[in-house]
Amino acid sequence: MLGAKHKKNRAGTSEPKAIDPLRNLGIQDDEDVKQMLQGCSMVKVRSARWQKQRTLKLLDDGVTIWCQSQKTSSRAKEQQSFSVMEVECVREGCQSETLRRMAGSVPEGRCLTVVFKGPRKSLDLLCSSQEEAQHWVRGIRTLQERVDNMTHKEKLDHWIHAYLSRADQNRDDKMSYEEVQTLLRMINVDLSDQYAHSLFQKCDRSADGRLDHEEIEVFCKELLRRPELDAVFIRCSANSCVLSTVDLRDFLRQQGEDASLTHAQSLILTYELNEWAQRNQFMTPNGFTMYMLSKENCVFNPEHLRVYQDMNQPLSHYFISSSHNTYLTKDQLTGDSSTESYIRALSHGCRCVELDCWDGDGGEPIIYHGHTLTSKVPFVEVIKTINEYAFKASPYPLILSLENHCSVEQQAVMARHLKAILGDKLLLKPLPGLKSSALPSPEDLRGKILVKGKKEKVVEEYPSSSSDLDSSEEESSFEKSSGKKVKKISRIYPSGQRLQSSNYNPQEMWNAGCQIVALNFQTSGESMDLNQGRFLQNGLCGFVLKPPFMRQPSTSFNPENVGGGPAHKPLLLTVQVISAQQLPKPEWDKPSTIVDPQVWVEIHGVPIDNIKKKTHHVDNNGFNPRWDCTFNFTVHVPDLALVRFVVEDHDYTSSNDFLGQFTLPFTSLRTGYRHVRLLKLDGSSLSPASLFIHVKITPA
Repeated sequence: MLGAKHKKNRAGTSEPKAIDPLRNLGIQDDEDVKQMLQGCSMVKVRSARWQKQRTLKLLDDGVTIWCQSQKTSSRAKEQQSFSVMEVECVREGCQSETLRRMAGSVPEGRCLTVVFKGPRKSLDLLCSSQEEAQHWVRGIRTLQERVDNMTHKEKLDHWIHAYLSRADQNRDDKMSYEEVQTLLRMINVDLSDQYAHSLFQKCDRSADGRLDHEEIEVFCKELLRRPELDAVFIRCSANSCVLSTVDLRDFLRQQGEDASLTHAQSLILTYELNEWAQRNQFMTPNGFTMYMLSKENCVFNPEHLRVYQDMNQPLSHYFISSSHNTYLTKDQLTGDSSTESYIRALSHGCRCVELDCWDGDGGEPIIYHGHTLTSKVPFVEVIKTINEYAFKASPYPLILSLENHCSVEQQAVMARHLKAILGDKLLLKPLPGLKSSALPSPEDLRGKILVKGKKEKVVEEYPSSSSDLDSSEEESSFEKSSGKKVKKISRIYPSGQRLQSSNYNPQEMWNAGCQIVALNFQTSGESMDLNQGRFLQNGLCGFVLKPPFMRQPSTSFNPENVGGGPAHKPLLLTVQVISAQQLPKPEWDKPSTIVDPQVWVEIHGVPIDNIKKKTHHVDNNGFNPRWDCTFNFTVHVPDLALVRFVVEDHDYTSSNDFLGQFTLPFTSLRTGYRHVRLLKLDGSSLSPASLFIHVKITPA
């Protein structure tokens, strides 16, 4: 429902305001948000010398913040904006690399840092007062929490309301036909003039050529109508009007879910808003839509959002989320080195980070990509950051992969910093009670930090020679600070010739059983999509138990084998790509451009399973395109396979533009009618953009 903010009309009576995203978010009375709406003058800080005045202001949509500057009078006003949905977190005080260097010269209570998802640089701000800083810290957190806790239906409503507010150009809370046309272009749909005009006239019940608040509500409902969901509802309903508990139970059985009457009744109580239907244990089309749009109906198995795997097996039995050149924000030739990159990697469940250590000035080691123009960050600052963030996202062990180029003197400094800062977290001796022949488990090492390094003339190196490994190098083993020698854990990392910090295909390395497959987390793309998909399961803890056939000492598994074997359990995967909802436009496109979306469904696994299939493209519709395309895949080794959905903007004359993707393990895929919540190129949420699909899995 649209929010209802009352105002006085000409007759002095009160009427509701239709376009009110703030009320829809439930934050219209929040004091911090009120201050943000008024705007504040702050100082943007990049260094002790670079400090510029900025005005920050929350827009009426409740999620967009403008950060604007006024240059000289001859120059146009420069405006930059960001969404609270792009914010990873907001930190109080001098808690960024830049502000920590200035500690003592700036009042800590007036400082705050906005940390963004993806590669965007953090925003360091100095407010005019501590009270003002608190308003913005609390306000952004309030907005984040509210957005995160919104149902998909609420996100859809807020999304359309925000666009309605922008399209209402004369701010009269009514919509002319011209403003409706502007709205349609904004939300990525190109309706024919004939259809758009007929829809407008259908909603314009007062026939005055403008849509008032009630007519806008009808218009929104018409736009957000899901005929493909209605069709599913009608097929499941015995009378085409409502679902009885028996109807809903039968539908749940087809979905492969708990098909008890008790579960069906609980869903009606949760999602049905009509009181009469709820009392009589019926689900109406609106209630069914609410259920189908909920997190409960996501394609990813919700049971896998928690740690569900056995965490008591040796470390060598797990795939471990690992970062390469963790300190870099961009390329390995001229990019910046920053502690923020460690925070981002650790916050996303990474359990092995890399530190390239070199001699620094004043006897203090530094971290950077040696013999390049990358900036330098003190070793001690990196260790302090790791100490603070090591176990916020995962309780399981963190491995520090040291690439040590320091002199003996500065190696001693490194050792002192590690011991002093990490304290009891640092593993210095073998754990008591463990067999000398076995590696400790993630559970044994919970809350511990391990240092991995090379000892001269101890560890053999096997440089890659296979064409399949020409983009990576293999480190056959490493010694842990527990004192045990490990000939059974391998680490793969990109070759030094990848100057742009590009990535190799990690799937090939997982197929070979490699545990630590390190990627450049700062480089988005297919490789990082696969890595995020692989570690999406098991509570995002950064450890995924390898399939049983990879944990047996005498295994005969060969990923190149196409003729069967111990891991081959062929399954037929049938995916029907039905529709998409609220797809974005490429950021660099003109506002008037409408996308022509098409969908790829990809299987990434052993070579025999690798395949990609695509739908046709739909012309000029990113709002609610419909495909109804069905694809069949035979997946021979399902335990290693990943399924990736990619949406692109079709282009006849150039390469297609990326719009969104979602990748998940085949074993986490749920059957039935499901929504796929799409992600941006940097892996952050693209909500409310989604795909609507049907999944079926049968023995091949």
